[in-house]
Amino acid sequence: MAFKGWPDTALAFYEGLEADNSKAYWLDHKEVYERDVKAPMDALLAELTAEFGETKLFRPYRDTRFSRDKSPYKTAIAATIGSGYVQLSADGLFTGGGMYHMMPDQLARFRKAIDAETSGKSLEKVVATLTKAGLDVHAPEELKTAPKGYPKDHPRIELLRMKGLVAARSWEPATWLRTAGAKNRVVETLRATKPLLTWLEANVGASTQIEASR
Repeated sequence: MAFKGWPDTALAFYEGLEADNSKAYWLDHKEVYERDVKAPMDALLAELTAEFGETKLFRPYRDTRFSRDKSPYKTAIAATIGSGYVQLSADGLFTGGGMYHMMPDQLARFRKAIDAETSGKSLEKVVATLTKAGLDVHAPEELKTAPKGYPKDHPRIELLRMKGLVAARSWEPATWLRTAGAKNRVVETLRATKPLLTWLEANVGASTQIEASR
């Protein structure tokens, strides 16, 4: 199956789920989910994996064990593509790449690289280029002040306060979302994030703490 976009019924499915996040609604509309939401996402991922790497589609069920919100279903379909991410919801399409959450060892290397003159200025240039291209470069979580060991007047203090770094684009629902052209927007964004991913891979890398704890 070739990717042809998501029909209006995909967005309507999530609009309905937001209004009635129940097992009854899910079962009544599961065929719509499988045909109009999941099947197009599967097709998109299959077409992107050759260029961007292994894909993983997230389960539609929420983990409610430690949450006060016991709503059983996620109100978006999402997947990773290599170091990238794509999501569809009633709000539209979202895609980007980076490191959403850093382990303590990664965060230490991240800050050390930002502090260093060469790698720090290199990241500044990458961020400036991405921002100029229209991507939203941000951290999912930030410190309110300078991290321990770094001055508050550091020339790259805004980057040092970040606890992750991603670059992304989002679009509200429009007619193009119903076409194969939606893929182009995902591809263009993922390609645009490559300089950031390259910097993160070279200066931060994978965490060793998970392996060490096993």
